[in-house]
Amino acid sequence: MNDVNRDKLIVDLKTVVSDAEALVKATAGQAGEKLGEVRAKAEDSLRSARLALRDAEALVVDKTKQAARATDDFVHDKPWTAVGVGAAVGMIIGLLIARR
Repeated sequence: MNDVNRDKLIVDLKTVVSDAEALVKATAGQAGEKLGEVRAKAEDSLRSARLALRDAEALVVDKTKQAARATDDFVHDKPWTAVGVGAAVGMIIGLLIARR
């Protein structure tokens, strides 16, 4: 799974958790044994989802920091190569834009 999809998944899961929390709060005043059981189960699931989201988010942040560190090291170790790669990418993008 690439980073963009992973980030979108995290955002989507946060939305689902937020919506589920709102639903649990909205039904808090409702009475009934069955509804209480469902609410308790939903709260447990939400707690687990929040923990999983926190772990996934930490992993994404960690990988992003590693990639930034590796890029920084590469640019410092081989500045002319980095300049060449940047120029080549810029030229390719320029050619693609000019075609349109």
